[in-house]
Amino acid sequence: MSLNRNEKAAVVDGVSAQAARSQTLALAEYRGLTVAHLDKLRRQARDNGVYLHVLKNTLARRAVAGTPFEVASDAMVGPLIYGFSEDAVAAAKVIADFAKGNDKLVLKGGAYAGKALDANGIKALASIPSREVLIAQVAGLLKSPIQRMAGVIAAVAEQKGGAEAPAEAPAA
Repeated sequence: MSLNRNEKAAVVDGVSAQAARSQTLALAEYRGLTVAHLDKLRRQARDNGVYLHVLKNTLARRAVAGTPFEVASDAMVGPLIYGFSEDAVAAAKVIADFAKGNDKLVLKGGAYAGKALDANGIKALASIPSREVLIAQVAGLLKSPIQRMAGVIAAVAEQKGGAEAPAEAPAA
């Protein structure tokens, strides 16, 4: 069923608004996926805050015109599913993880920070830990020197305390 001009304009406006809020665009060809697989992919996307949509490529090109995602227009060929995310890695991670378990979903490319990414670029972006994991790692790095210093001070205090103890008198 085709859309009339007003419906197409509404779709373009909706996708444009989503693109304006997003940091990352990931594209994948979904040819051969069953409805059950697509539903599972959509559920995972929703859980991770990813806007996932099947669009006509001409509408998608219009929607991303004038945005940092315009650089991905050349990759918009064939039956594609578009994933937009506000988190820098979420869209790439959801699509790449799903593609690992399903050979019918083929990564095509995307865009991040105004740069076009190929399939390997999307995989590399997906391998970056999430924001929460990175924050935890930085907190651990900041905490580590303090813990080591406290351990050294405790060891020095323990040795010093043992050296000051009076020696026992030899038994006669």
